[in-house]
Amino acid sequence: MRQVPQDLYDRLVALRRELHRYPELSWQETRTAGVIRLFLQSFGIQCRTNVAGTGVVAEISGKTGVPCVVLRADTDALPIQEETGLEFASVHNGVMHACGHDGHTTMLLGAAALLSQEKDLPAPVRLIFQPAEEKGTGAIAMIKEGVLEGAGLIFGGHLDRHYRPGTIVVSEGPVNASSDNFSIEIIGQGAHGARPHESIDAVVVGSLMIMALQTIVSREIDPARPSVVSVGQFHAGTAPNVIAGQAKLEGTVRAQDPAVRRQLLNSVRRIAESIAQLHGAKIHVAVTEGTPPLINQPESANMARRAAIEAVGEANVLPLKTANMGAEDFSYYLEQIPGAYVRFGSQVPGREGYPAHSSKFDFDEEALAVGAAYYHAIAKIAGQQLEKKAISV
Repeated sequence: MRQVPQDLYDRLVALRRELHRYPELSWQETRTAGVIRLFLQSFGIQCRTNVAGTGVVAEISGKTGVPCVVLRADTDALPIQEETGLEFASVHNGVMHACGHDGHTTMLLGAAALLSQEKDLPAPVRLIFQPAEEKGTGAIAMIKEGVLEGAGLIFGGHLDRHYRPGTIVVSEGPVNASSDNFSIEIIGQGAHGARPHESIDAVVVGSLMIMALQTIVSREIDPARPSVVSVGQFHAGTAPNVIAGQAKLEGTVRAQDPAVRRQLLNSVRRIAESIAQLHGAKIHVAVTEGTPPLINQPESANMARRAAIEAVGEANVLPLKTANMGAEDFSYYLEQIPGAYVRFGSQVPGREGYPAHSSKFDFDEEALAVGAAYYHAIAKIAGQQLEKKAISV
């Protein structure tokens, strides 16, 4: 059920493959920005480049006096050596589009082409091609550059291998989790391995902390509210016969509810401090707060669902199967204005087992047409809603 012309679809496939062949890491997306600019200009769409460094912002005119609808795509790649075997695989060693941002960029460019043919859009449309989503810092930088000024609603989306091609996943409520990191430095007392009574063993203290931290989710959080506390690094010791006097733990905390997020971080600190005191060790706990949870509000999700139905038909609009504990910095935009984030089915038969951020990740290119059709539809549906509100004021 393709709602883009065949010639445009062919051009989008070629564009996606070019972007995939020449991926660029966060804050280095200069060639990508150039490709975006040239494509937009070929449809008479003017844009600003070098926004927040390597971002691109384009404007498509609509009815005056109405806030604009914002559509956003991310553009950066990942530091991964590609192993897909694709004919258009990355030519840059150690850099790969392993999360589908080449597809996201192409979808939005397809929507730009469709929107450029509209004569009377109910609201202006702003296209954001955002760098550095993988760093979790691109959205904040773009917001500081004023990309939400005069905006009323914002929409975005992500490719998802868990769903078949031709489908769009729309849900209200939590869509992505928050992402925060913590580090715990343990200062004990080193000693000879044969004289443990003379030590405050940082390895033992750290090990107890790791096990105790696992009880936060299992015993302090409502099981109906998805959350994660994971310790990813434990550094300690210099020799097998030396009891370590210092150790460092580093981990991540994920939650889909702001209150749960705060509870998790408080519990990490409380447990670490208590175990350190129990064993006479000193500690330094540092928390680095990252992206907030991404939560679709009901009204915006309803608009997204209507657009998805228009793009692929009601039978192909699906609910979110399970909670996604990955982070997405689109959440920063939703802290500023209403909007919604959807997922585009893109499963490739035989590659279902290769997740995003895998060296063998790929997606079904039929999703490019689906995404372009969805963004085209949501720009008009959301624009109509903004126009009604502007008239009623």
